[in-house]
Parts: sequence; C-alpha cells; structure tokens
Amino acid sequence: MHTGAAPIPVWSSNKPQYRLNRHGNRQLNACLHRIALTQLVHHPPARTYRDHWLEHHPHATRKAAIRALKRHLSDVLYHALHTDHHHLT
Repeated sequence: MHTGAAPIPVWSSNKPQYRLNRHGNRQLNACLHRIALTQLVHHPPARTYRDHWLEHHPHATRKAAIRALKRHLSDVLYHALHTDHHHLT
C-alpha cells in the first residue's frame, strides 16, 4: 500500500475489477513504474512474468500486467531492503 501499487477492488456486474490506488508515495510508484518498463525491455524474466500473468488472467489488460509486475517488484525490493537492514544490525 505504501508504494501505491496495491489494487483496489471495484465490484461491478459479476466480474471483479480493480482500479489503481491513488494513495501512497507517488514518487516511489513512479520509480517502480520506470523499473518495470525498463525490465520489460531488458530483463527476460520480467517479460516471462508478464506473459505468464496475462495467460492466467484472460480478461486482463497489459496495464494490469504492468501493475502486477510493479507489485512483484515492490515485494522483491522490500525483502531485499529488509534483509540488508537485518545484516547491518
């Protein structure tokens, strides 16, 4: 939630939809967005993650796949920072 990359469920009709979270640290969200786009160009595992996510979510858009990649990246960054912090203390 702190990065603004967490989805907010919006219930309309019979299919669940999600919208962008407008709260959180917008600069951090913009940084995650740049990292995600750069990884999609230069990092094959990121492309594989996006393609796999689109395969398993048939009604999803490419924007939704990028949001999923941003959530994944925020988890990876959090765990890396958390691990570094515990090694320093």
